[in-house]
Amino acid sequence: MQEKEIEVPIVDPRELYGSNDQRLAIIKKHFAKLRIVARGNVIKIAGDPAEIERFEGKFAELIAHMESFNSIDEHQLLNILQSGMPTTFRSDKAEILVFGPAGLQVRARTENQQCIVDAAKTNDMVFAVGPAGTGKTYTAVALAVRALKNKEVKRIILTRPAVEAGESLGFLPGDLKEKLDPYLQPLYDALMDMVHYDKLADWMEKGTIQIAPLAFMRGRTLDKAFVILDEAQNTTIPQMKMFLTRMGSSAKFVITGDESQVDLPNRQPSGLVKAVKLLDKTEGIAIVKLDGRDVIRHRLVKKVITAFEIDERGKS
Repeated sequence: MQEKEIEVPIVDPRELYGSNDQRLAIIKKHFAKLRIVARGNVIKIAGDPAEIERFEGKFAELIAHMESFNSIDEHQLLNILQSGMPTTFRSDKAEILVFGPAGLQVRARTENQQCIVDAAKTNDMVFAVGPAGTGKTYTAVALAVRALKNKEVKRIILTRPAVEAGESLGFLPGDLKEKLDPYLQPLYDALMDMVHYDKLADWMEKGTIQIAPLAFMRGRTLDKAFVILDEAQNTTIPQMKMFLTRMGSSAKFVITGDESQVDLPNRQPSGLVKAVKLLDKTEGIAIVKLDGRDVIRHRLVKKVITAFEIDERGKS
């Protein structure tokens, strides 16, 4: 039997343990083979060395989450404890990509998110493909904001295809911008996490950050820019070809999407699926595949994804 003490760094232990130690009780239940005693900001653990090592990995993920979001609820706690990510990845040790407002530290939180970060260092074009909630867009936006702040690029361009997911643009009120803004809202949300509101407003007013539907990219040469194509599964093959050929000599492209959520009408083939197949193993282009282990939303999202994946495999 091995004994070890772990200090709770930076974060408030009371927030980690929860009211009446409710969250601590969940942690203890998850590691039932260990004896766990918490005293203030020190946790004493005793048991099998391999189980202690597993505990340390999960505990590091919990601390990293709290450092980033200043809180953790039961759903998020269970999501981290039950995730299948290997404990060799320490999100608390991952490099900080961006310091957001109020001290928010944005960094890769899963191994595959770190693969996106690493791929962008050595490739000018990166495809990040995986299900909803895996942090594809969030990680890409963080890389773009870092590149802009470090003066590696002069502007950020964020784009999405304006494809209705079971809804019709024509029936939405307002002008074109007002109709399209709901489709682009996830990009705004990510930016607001990483850039102070006044600075973000200034950058958008000056065109340093541009958010526009994919159709607006036609005819442009996107150079000295970090360009993100989000929801790329909803591009047609001609649209994907158009977008990829907009790349200037000093640009960085990240393309994100979920091949299982194609909303194109009339069963048109997805440009993302085609591009990933054609460009796999192309020098200078990296393709990162994310999966259910990377989901960092509500714990039920992972179960939903798994259920649909099993159903799809049964039909194929």
